[in-house]
Amino acid sequence: MNEPRRLGRAEVRRLLETNGLAPTKSLGQHFVVDPNTVERIARLAGVGPGDRVVEIGPGLGSLTLALAATGAEVTAVEIDARLVKVLRTVVPESVRIIQADALQAPWSEILDDRGPWTLVANLPYNVATPLVVGLLESVPQITRILVMVQREVAERLAAAPGGKEYGAVSVRVAYFAVARLAGQISAEVFHPRPNVASALVEIVRRDEPAVDPASAGYEEIGALVRAGFAGRRKMLRRALAGLVSEEAFACAGIASTRRAEELDVAAWGKLAGCQRSLASGRSPS
Repeated sequence: MNEPRRLGRAEVRRLLETNGLAPTKSLGQHFVVDPNTVERIARLAGVGPGDRVVEIGPGLGSLTLALAATGAEVTAVEIDARLVKVLRTVVPESVRIIQADALQAPWSEILDDRGPWTLVANLPYNVATPLVVGLLESVPQITRILVMVQREVAERLAAAPGGKEYGAVSVRVAYFAVARLAGQISAEVFHPRPNVASALVEIVRRDEPAVDPASAGYEEIGALVRAGFAGRRKMLRRALAGLVSEEAFACAGIASTRRAEELDVAAWGKLAGCQRSLASGRSPS
């Protein structure tokens, strides 16, 4: 049985030179050139035969090859038409390749409903946050995410209340999922070498949102969270002035002297729910 193909630094450079290509800065292209790293990511993903995997930004196919070697069904979504042409010559025919901008892709068409999907990817730094949050918001078929991103971004996505990394994005992720840091990635495994550190973050979608939509909607919570963290050094009574009444703070059992970074997603939901009930003239539940 033939060993699966692996892309090292020399092979990546050869593919680029042979095809007259160079990494595009505007697309945040940093290609993984260490086979051990992509095989580690594939192992951490825990996927295999019968699993459906979507990869965003496969580039030249380093991670794609490792994922395909697990026996999983892999769909790779790449924005760069130049790379799509090369990718088709690198990965097995079993890999489905789609040229699309992941931020605007028709995900309902790309991902069928035959079962849950796992996203595994080396995401471009410049789109990682809006992409992850957007997928959690609108693509429920993706139930698990393991992505390599800038370390600061990974820390924000997985942050718990109370730390400097905890912010509006942390609350939005926590509404839909449970996130954790899953490992560090050396800058040496990329071509070109990035100027920032990278990390893996694992995000597992909850069976139900952390806050019951019947009590407070996602957008209602989001409006409070945005305002709260826009003035994160302010007490909530000031940061949320005009949005949340003192009665709502009392109803939620949250002191208005607290700051945004101290509230977990459940507390934000309770505050939004109390404000909704009071504004409608109903007694808060």
